[in-house]
Amino acid sequence: MIDLAQICIPSPAIGYNMRLLILLLIIISPGAWAQMDLASKASAFLNQLPEKLRTQAQYQLTDEERFNWHFVPKSRNGVSLRDLNESQKQAALDLLRSSMSIQGYDKATAIMALENVLIAVEHRDFPTDRYRDPSNYFITIFGKPESNGYWGWRFEGHHVAINFSTAKNKIESSTPSFFGSNPGIIMEGKDRGKQVLKAETEAGLALINSFDEAQLKKAVIAEEALKEIVSVNKRKAEPIEPAGVSYKDLNDGQKQNLIKLLEIYVKNYELGFSKKLMDKIIAAGIENLNFAWAGGKKEGLAYYYRIQGPMLLIELDNTQNNANHVHTVVRDLTNDFGEDILREHYAKEHN
Repeated sequence: MIDLAQICIPSPAIGYNMRLLILLLIIISPGAWAQMDLASKASAFLNQLPEKLRTQAQYQLTDEERFNWHFVPKSRNGVSLRDLNESQKQAALDLLRSSMSIQGYDKATAIMALENVLIAVEHRDFPTDRYRDPSNYFITIFGKPESNGYWGWRFEGHHVAINFSTAKNKIESSTPSFFGSNPGIIMEGKDRGKQVLKAETEAGLALINSFDEAQLKKAVIAEEALKEIVSVNKRKAEPIEPAGVSYKDLNDGQKQNLIKLLEIYVKNYELGFSKKLMDKIIAAGIENLNFAWAGGKKEGLAYYYRIQGPMLLIELDNTQNNANHVHTVVRDLTNDFGEDILREHYAKEHN
């Protein structure tokens, strides 16, 4: 049997692109190659809205609101799922589903469902108290969705924040993107033991615990976990120092495990963008990746890790609520909010 999980791991024998091609040939039917018509799906959503909600949902592509993103419970601009009837809500979720991989969409909706757990844990008087309302997730469209144009959109609420930038009906950026999980592991009730971001946590712990003393000396940047992801909700994420242990200092098995950890994050994205992002990481040099760790090295202890490269920053922290509250973020240091592709577009347009 072919091990699909291993196909996308670079090796001297078979390059990454060839492995990806093999994977696509195995799992994708010919009809699935067609580019998803995202502009039509965004327009279908907007066209279902009454004028007031449509105005509320749309901003200019150049509006500063585009950079007003966060991952905590707060008031937001745009249209919330709570504002929508069932048909409108399904159109919004259809746009989200088409903008992500199955894995990514499932994680996003599972995180949204955790609000129901928090209602019970925090003894909220729902629906009178809507602080943990699972429909407190907002859709905001930036620009006019056109198949040959440039536009973007955002899906955001507590612990889900994904910023999409689209050019000529193809996603050119899905960052900054944030997934969080509170609780990290559900401790009681019918879903006891469920862990939405299990892969991210287990793969990180496995990697740090595979290091020898010399590797740990480089990888561990602090004995105590950082209290929060360093990049938080900054408009522009910057490279962080110290860097941690280099990919070049890992053995072959550890290198494969670092790539597996990287792919857990990259595979949350829609297939076309996922490939673009991985190709970009490879072009910047897999050998230039670094892995850094702070805090404890087993489940139940507070910890933080990051993967950093010339154009990439991935962070995870699990520190709040007795180390049962996970934050993860992916930043493209060169193209968050699609700024690189839009800069090129505006330069051509101006000329």
